[in-house]
Amino acid sequence: MQTEKRGIRLSKLTTFQAIVAKAESLPSVTVAVAAADDREVLEAVLDAKKHGIAQFQLYGKKQEIERISREIGLTLTAEEFITDTTNVQAACIAAVSAVREGKADVVMKGMVQTADFLRAILHKEKGLRSGKVLSHVATFEVPGYDHLIHVTDPALNVAPTLPEKFQIVENMIELCHALGCEEPKIAALAAVEVVNPNMQATLDAAALAQMNRRKQLKGAIIDGPFALDNAVSVESAEHKGIESPVAGKADVLLVPDIEAGNILYKSMVYFAKAKIGALVLGARAPVVLTSRADSAEAKLYSIALAVVQAANSNR
Repeated sequence: MQTEKRGIRLSKLTTFQAIVAKAESLPSVTVAVAAADDREVLEAVLDAKKHGIAQFQLYGKKQEIERISREIGLTLTAEEFITDTTNVQAACIAAVSAVREGKADVVMKGMVQTADFLRAILHKEKGLRSGKVLSHVATFEVPGYDHLIHVTDPALNVAPTLPEKFQIVENMIELCHALGCEEPKIAALAAVEVVNPNMQATLDAAALAQMNRRKQLKGAIIDGPFALDNAVSVESAEHKGIESPVAGKADVLLVPDIEAGNILYKSMVYFAKAKIGALVLGARAPVVLTSRADSAEAKLYSIALAVVQAANSNR
């Protein structure tokens, strides 16, 4: 499938290999890494440099960054640098400030707790607030599926209200379009696939579906509520008699709360052995936010996603 973006033809990207290849074809961006003194983080930096998709500014414990860099063979160019910081909070503020001031294009979370990193993102003077709800997306390449599956929001919004879910969906539509998915199929998940007045998730799902039909939410096909099985399995949807263009074919899984999202995220990684990349959406610039336990490969895929997102937002 291909789609048009202001006269530019975009092919739908269905694997991380395709996303990395797309990033390689785009102008290199500068990534500011907060708390970069970690082997997995620096291995991802090395991989990204090998692919030619980014340059880096590294903030953290300089001696540790230099030691790990020597061990893995990471060499910085003249345009790249390491900034020694006193603690992780200072590293986060410095990395975020670099993006806010236009000295870098993307900010990336290193070996730091998400809460500390987000405090810097949300800082009133030095942060990257845009006025939108910030939301997290985990993008998965799952064995046996012919397209990417996006899960949102598994990390930021604890119990999003309907207005917040509306903005989370808007954030997700923008990313899908950047990845060449012209009309993403978005499934609003709940425990059941019928509207139950006693289950708020089903009411929110039905409201979002109706907003989509009334053109309040554009650029996607949104339906729900869906249980997980009938959102991703055509056979399950048919067995339950669910008729919807989204049923069994979802590109995006909108989870009802952070607990459901976090469990689904980790199930994909540890049970399904899915490849993963993750971002924060809705900020003034792309934000790479992966788990500290994620592999260097996952961090590379996240950087590639951010490069593609950055190119789309600049058009």
